[in-house]
Amino acid sequence: MNLSFTAEQIAAMLGGTVVGDKQCAVNDVSSIEDGREGTLSFLCDEKYVRYLPDTKAGIVLMNRNIEFSGTTDATLILVDNARGAMAQLLQVVSQYLSPKKQGVESPSFIADGVELPADAYVGAFAYIGKNVRLGKGVQIYPQVYIGDNAVIGDNTILYAGVKIYPHCRIGKDCILHSGVVIGADGFGFEPDANGVYQKVPQIGNVIIDDDVEIGANTTVDRAMMGSTRVHRNVKLDNLVQVAHNVEVGESTVMCAQVGVAGSTTIGKHCLLTGQVGVAGHIQIADGCIFGAQSGVANSVLEAGMYQGTPVMPAAKFRRSAVVYKNLYELQTAVRELQKKIKD
Repeated sequence: MNLSFTAEQIAAMLGGTVVGDKQCAVNDVSSIEDGREGTLSFLCDEKYVRYLPDTKAGIVLMNRNIEFSGTTDATLILVDNARGAMAQLLQVVSQYLSPKKQGVESPSFIADGVELPADAYVGAFAYIGKNVRLGKGVQIYPQVYIGDNAVIGDNTILYAGVKIYPHCRIGKDCILHSGVVIGADGFGFEPDANGVYQKVPQIGNVIIDDDVEIGANTTVDRAMMGSTRVHRNVKLDNLVQVAHNVEVGESTVMCAQVGVAGSTTIGKHCLLTGQVGVAGHIQIADGCIFGAQSGVANSVLEAGMYQGTPVMPAAKFRRSAVVYKNLYELQTAVRELQKKIKD
């Protein structure tokens, strides 16, 4: 990376306070435990303070509330939130390393009548169907498919291999990573009189609001009727499945391999950690957190932390888990007691 910043410049960008050499310059990043000369690290957790005396990193962003009475060769920049400050700085670096592209690469297909903004980018082998509406600054990477009558908002990025089925709507400032599929048919089948499954047509669409990021190979199915809805600022990790007619509330986060069955409503500011499974036709309240591999079989109507299958309050799950680990010993003790009673 050829981009270089001094501690003084970084502090000015982040509103930080420099402790040490203001002219110390960095041109790369590293973790504090593996810090290298000429790199920037960050420290937002006291358990990593032990690395500070020996780190080779040139500059370390550090939370103001972390106490450090030792010595270090690194220049410190004190900020309120080192992790957030690092993210802010990496945004600047990312824009430098991956500037927006413009123009249309060949070969690609853009249907007649589609208006392409002057600052848009369309990569090779992309397909843009009839009546598609594209916002300003959209970035459509190679091999993207956008079906008829779809809408893509301003500054949205569709990375290579994204598939947007017809009639779906993507908001502004969204990021869809490679392999994402938006609007495939919901899993709808009904057995006939002979028990043969017949397809139920899925005639709805998917609506994704602004500032949504969707990870690689994640799928959001179209509704049977109406819309599957992903609200503003939702973040979906890789390999997440959102079924037909699901509604995901604002600023909710789903980690890898979460699966949500059809017609379920998930509230705002929820967190579903890895491999959580959610049944269909239920409701989840705002502010719910589900531990890894939890199974949500019924509606959860109060905010809180939950875990287990079926889910229960996390504190109760932890107490139950201790008992479960000792279940064999408990069973043995009960059998011995029963034997004594019989004797």
